[in-house]
Amino acid sequence: MIRKHPHVSDPKRRVGRRRSLARIAALAVLLLPAPALAQTVFAAASLTDAMKDISAAWQKQGHPAPTMSFTSSSTLARQIEQGAPANIFASADENWMDYLQKRNLIVNESRRNLLSNSLVLVVPASARPKGAAPVTIEPGFDLAGLLGRDGRLATGDPAHVPVGIYAEQSLRKLGLWDAVSGRLAPSDSVRAALLLVERGEAPAGIVYSTDAAVSPGVAIAGIFPASSHDPIAYPFALVRGQDTPEARALLAFIEGPEGHRIFEARGFVTE
Repeated sequence: MIRKHPHVSDPKRRVGRRRSLARIAALAVLLLPAPALAQTVFAAASLTDAMKDISAAWQKQGHPAPTMSFTSSSTLARQIEQGAPANIFASADENWMDYLQKRNLIVNESRRNLLSNSLVLVVPASARPKGAAPVTIEPGFDLAGLLGRDGRLATGDPAHVPVGIYAEQSLRKLGLWDAVSGRLAPSDSVRAALLLVERGEAPAGIVYSTDAAVSPGVAIAGIFPASSHDPIAYPFALVRGQDTPEARALLAFIEGPEGHRIFEARGFVTE
């Protein structure tokens, strides 16, 4: 009879031990908290710089960087309607948030109006002397004269882009619409309109004050009266079916003191 050396283990026992250790390791992995997944935020173009600041502050708290998509509110709302996987939607007006809410595509109780803005007339910085007094935009203001013979007025497309919708409301209220409606350079977002003025391709444009503030290429010539257009509101909401715990936490951060500080630093009025 052959006896095994006392220091040599049974191969079957070694295999069984390995399997047990593998099971324990697999169970330990399952018990670990799942890492937070990056969230996707669809935000109006005018929120670009502020939301990038929000993203940086959010990451400093140990969260993954959110994926950000910026363009006109109308385009983003339609993308969500078509199934784009956004977790949070931030609109530059209430109409496009209403559009999604009527289609049951947002979490209604999460909807909040967080910000407001103002509407301004901008011109290329090179065309306005430093320290020049702002013009008074009121009935009788010669906006067509400011454009010159062939110049066009840059703003968002009034058919669907919020800044263009506000601009049309204001120009109609002030009695200026008929003189310039045929001379618009309608853009697909407020930032696209801003770019036309920056490049000198349009002698004037109507944008938000926060957009004008981030561009050294333009100067604010005047401010449109707040009473001449609907209040500029920025509603935020979770997208139905995409309201993950991480998305809820991110929205709470945006709504909280740090979010308010960031938006105010970018010139928005918080509510």
